[in-house]
Amino acid sequence: MKKYSIYSLLAFSLLAGSCKKDLEKINKNPNATEHAQPDYLLTAAIKNTADTYWGTTNTMNSSLLFVQYWAKIQYTEQDRYIFSNSSFQELWSTGYSTSITSLNTIIEQADKAGNPNYKGVALVLRSWVFLLLTDAYGDIPYTQAGNIEQYITPEYDSQKDVYLGLLDELKNAAALLDPSANAIAGDILYKGDIALWKKFTNSLRLRIALRIADREPQQAGAVITELLGQTDPFISSNAENAQVDYLTSPHQNPVSALFETRDDYRISKSVTDRLLALNDPRLPVYASKTQTPTPREYIGVPNGLSNGDASDLGFAKTSKPGTYFLTAQSPAVIFTCAEVLFDRAEAAARGFTNENAAGLYMQAIEASLEQYDITGEAAAEYTAQPAVQYDEANFKKSIGEQKWIALFGQGLESFSEWRRLDYPVLPPAAEGVLNGQIPVRFIYPGTEQSLNGISYKKAVTRQGADLLTTRLWFDVK
Repeated sequence: MKKYSIYSLLAFSLLAGSCKKDLEKINKNPNATEHAQPDYLLTAAIKNTADTYWGTTNTMNSSLLFVQYWAKIQYTEQDRYIFSNSSFQELWSTGYSTSITSLNTIIEQADKAGNPNYKGVALVLRSWVFLLLTDAYGDIPYTQAGNIEQYITPEYDSQKDVYLGLLDELKNAAALLDPSANAIAGDILYKGDIALWKKFTNSLRLRIALRIADREPQQAGAVITELLGQTDPFISSNAENAQVDYLTSPHQNPVSALFETRDDYRISKSVTDRLLALNDPRLPVYASKTQTPTPREYIGVPNGLSNGDASDLGFAKTSKPGTYFLTAQSPAVIFTCAEVLFDRAEAAARGFTNENAAGLYMQAIEASLEQYDITGEAAAEYTAQPAVQYDEANFKKSIGEQKWIALFGQGLESFSEWRRLDYPVLPPAAEGVLNGQIPVRFIYPGTEQSLNGISYKKAVTRQGADLLTTRLWFDVK
């Protein structure tokens, strides 16, 4: 009887294996490729990441509110910092499950095909995704991320190690990128211009070097010195800005898509008042006039009002974001010439370079104005104001405030720079729930506690409580 059972089980297992193979054959789609092409993967990775970077969860319902570019006129819970452990799921899930997975596949295919430019571009984009993740959450899975066959529950790397790893990865990517080598397709960021990809790569290294500058000044300075030793290393004009140009519906800018069906947001009083005080010519770009005529024409909403107080201000008597940002084809901006110039100004102010900090600071403001077609007399009048001049005694204040204005719309990047530079000084939400504090990080998705609990607990023990108010490693007060 026992012998019979063994043979029966063996026969059954062989039959099951045969059935499984047959089912695999049956379930194959004869009209679909089994291996996605790198050009299609590249297009999808850029588009999906840009949508997430510029979309509702990570900008409109969080970072744009934290840095007080936008405020909520109804359903104000997020503007009062009321979030659950599922509120910040999208950046994590899209970053790991969609973007990084696709980019890893491109890297593997590029190695097999011997195309260094595909690999270099994928490494740059993957580094940008990891940067978004660590800037937002802090310690994250990095060295073990994206290899689910080997690491089902990847360990978290410290934020310091992530930044240092990304600096090395981007250096390797820059070495791979070669304008004279094989061309790439599917590139909706730079249309296959490898020279511009190289500039974007170096600009990202500059950004990360300044992220670590308060903690690791020697390493930051060494990276910046190395970069400046190259010929024309950075994004150097608005024509070279890294941005995804959207089309019409259904491929429109996520902000435009949201405003087609909702009316929850207004421009923040904080940024409106600052632009008005400076007579800043970008105000009509960043904000719309009130629908009902008002004496000031542009009326911002204080952040963090109760639903009742916000509603009492009136939908028609408060300003929506500017039509430039509500247009279907408005770009998702990732990196600008203005940011590079502000970064170079800061590097000079910190003594990392011998460049002229004040001159670069002024060039940065002019580049930001030019980004919105503000040139000539209007730009000259603005930059001549005493309140706009560079303060050598407090470079963080000068650069922090003007960079905050220039980064309008780039919620995640501005959130990082506001935490790092500590300017401008912003008021906490009027009815906030954090005892007068503004969030300084995203909390981890609840799925990490349930699916990767051991690694999650180790990270929290090392980094600090999984709260909106826990400062990250780079954020030195």
